[in-house]
Amino acid sequence: MKKNNPDDFDGFMVNLFLDEDGDYLAHLVELPNVSAFGATPVEALNELKTAWELMKECYQMDGESIPKAPSRHEYEGPFNVPVDAQLYHFLTDEAAKAGISLYTLVTQRLKPTQQRQSTESQD
Repeated sequence: MKKNNPDDFDGFMVNLFLDEDGDYLAHLVELPNVSAFGATPVEALNELKTAWELMKECYQMDGESIPKAPSRHEYEGPFNVPVDAQLYHFLTDEAAKAGISLYTLVTQRLKPTQQRQSTESQD
């Protein structure tokens, strides 16, 4: 039997549980109306995959865009995180010493290590 691939659900999170009738119920967390059940977890997931494929076809036939999983959205924008005064002063001092804005410093710190190293080697 073919194993489900994490991309079978286009990045949507799957909830799988045993219901009170002894059946396994699977649904897409962000799209709870896309659900399926089966006698086993594998069967429920296979049925969910079929349901999701059919749902995507319905979106396309209706001329609607297929929803994107929140994990697949590209996002840029404000990111406000409250921090205590001591950390704030430490970060603002470090940014000032480096001659960059606090926003730039924090953004650099939040980048994954590989991305930071790649950026630093380009400078």
